[in-house]
Amino acid sequence: MAQQHLRLGLGLTIQRSDGRQHSAVVSGLNEDQQSITVEWFEGGETKGKEIEVEAVLNLNGNLLPPAHWVGFEKFYPAKPTAPPVVAAPPPVVNNRNSGIPPPQVRVPLSQRQNNAPVVNSEAAKRKSQCVKEIDKIKKNREERRARINQPLGDIDPSNPNWEFAQMIDDYRQDLDVSPLSYANELVRDHRICVCVRKRPINKKEKKAKTVDVTTLPSKDHIVIHEPKLKVDLTKYLENHTFHFDYAFDETATNDLVYKFTAQPILRTIFDGGIATCFAYGQTGSGKTHTMGGDFTGKEQNYNLGIYALAARDVFELLKSQQYGSLDLKVSCSFFEIYGGKVFDLLARRAKRRVLEDGNNVVNVVDLKESPVMSVASVLNVIKEGSAVRTSGQTSANAHSSRSHAVFQMILRNPRGKLHGKFSFIDLAGNERGADTSSANRATRIEGAEINKSLLALKECIRAMSMNATHIPFRASKLTQVLRDSFVGEKARTCMIATMAPGQNSVECSLNTLRYADRVKELGPGAKPAPPLGDDLAYLHQSLRSQGEEEEQGAEMYNFHQAVDLLQQAEEYLVEEHQQCIQENKEYLKQEEVIMQKMEQDVDYDIEDYAKALDVILKRKISRLVTMQEKLSNFRSQLNKEEEVSKTLRRPKAGGVRK
Repeated sequence: MAQQHLRLGLGLTIQRSDGRQHSAVVSGLNEDQQSITVEWFEGGETKGKEIEVEAVLNLNGNLLPPAHWVGFEKFYPAKPTAPPVVAAPPPVVNNRNSGIPPPQVRVPLSQRQNNAPVVNSEAAKRKSQCVKEIDKIKKNREERRARINQPLGDIDPSNPNWEFAQMIDDYRQDLDVSPLSYANELVRDHRICVCVRKRPINKKEKKAKTVDVTTLPSKDHIVIHEPKLKVDLTKYLENHTFHFDYAFDETATNDLVYKFTAQPILRTIFDGGIATCFAYGQTGSGKTHTMGGDFTGKEQNYNLGIYALAARDVFELLKSQQYGSLDLKVSCSFFEIYGGKVFDLLARRAKRRVLEDGNNVVNVVDLKESPVMSVASVLNVIKEGSAVRTSGQTSANAHSSRSHAVFQMILRNPRGKLHGKFSFIDLAGNERGADTSSANRATRIEGAEINKSLLALKECIRAMSMNATHIPFRASKLTQVLRDSFVGEKARTCMIATMAPGQNSVECSLNTLRYADRVKELGPGAKPAPPLGDDLAYLHQSLRSQGEEEEQGAEMYNFHQAVDLLQQAEEYLVEEHQQCIQENKEYLKQEEVIMQKMEQDVDYDIEDYAKALDVILKRKISRLVTMQEKLSNFRSQLNKEEEVSKTLRRPKAGGVRK
């Protein structure tokens, strides 16, 4: 069998302390300790141990020490050497009878030491090698003790995760950090811009001694240090690297973020286009802070958010020489999408219908548009809508934004025709997408809608980037409402992925970055999936073609479909009930008329009364039968949703998959 060096993933034979021998796989090489870590599967679980390299080599004759390791020369095959040249022996002289004693070799006195016996040279080599190993182990031990006892700088030794903090600090010491700033970067023109923003460690995290596991080495580069443990409980970091158009560290202001994200696409709406800015991330990662402005306690300063910064530039451009002659008017709308339904935040959260006309134009029926004349009036609209936005508690956060908030600034020409539109979307916390297996139906449907809408949003942006012939905007209410944001050469989009820096949020942060990475990762070989008849099927087919379908993909598709059918049945039932109420009002008026005639007119024909009443009752019965059928269908869909939800397994914490 050919000899090979020890390496990670290599199979070999090990001997247990009870004498058993079995196969295992190398999972770690520990040069300082001259040992390796191995793992094997036994009794339905993975086990492991650390073994000295010398013991492994003695047991596996075909193995060599790891490449470049010193101190294991005896295990390498001896190099062939030329046979020594042997001098011819001197002639033998028989001295037995000559009386001359045989020659003796005398050792000089200076070479004698306490009459010590001559030691075999091979044993001396082994001893010297052993001494070297002992000295090396001693040196390594002293170095480890020195590292442990050295000053930790800003690292708190009372922090249970101080070792991870020290590893991250050591990683950062070797970096030449160049963060994004106003001066060091030209703003580039992107049709789709994807950036990431890291928020600072907050007071609650500082009190809990949370470790900052996020590093931004450059203006477009971010690293997540994921703390992990080996089988032998050795701590180590797994570093995940991501690249985006821009990366903003915790010192970046909203004004800096606005300069590189929303501001470059603002002129699009004055040129007759559609601009869209999304804020995506887990609850508490800084989405609302970025879009709305800084918080002082529970009060938000709306003057410092992207909403206000964009409004300021809009009114400045309206007065500019380039666009002043257009005589454009500005209005604002503010609505939220919750559970697949649209609610107008400027009309006391009235429910609105979303309809698509024959020209494929999507309209939110009766959505209120408030005319605005200044930045102050825009901020008043934002305050009014933000006060009634839906929020609540999730399994991941006690105060989670449960809806997608959509704020729009609309430009219309003097005839009232749409000229341009800028939509700002503060998306629901992505951790809510993991609540699809909740025991509560409302929470399940809410989580399913958020999960589906975020996946559909990503696919629509990808299809937009690839100039695909089909964009699956009907897969969710969010993408349906924003259809015009994905269509046309004048559409521009930016996404700001916000993330919390703490160790406890690492799973959510990784999911956020993977999601944003897939939005931006559009290689030349990327192709959208072919249409499959409906946009929901298209969405899941596209995920499978990209290798992103969930482990329970078929079950999730069935659940999304069941939720869609349930919501459709609910809409039909509610619409039927509303019509029934309106008709009943008319019938009551008719009944009052015929009753009044019968009571006041002594010559009233009783047969006419009976015929009129019969017509009214038949119409009522017909409407009630129709409503009963739709109610039965709705109850049937409720049962189906309940059954399908039981097939879902509880997903890992961290929200929507990438």
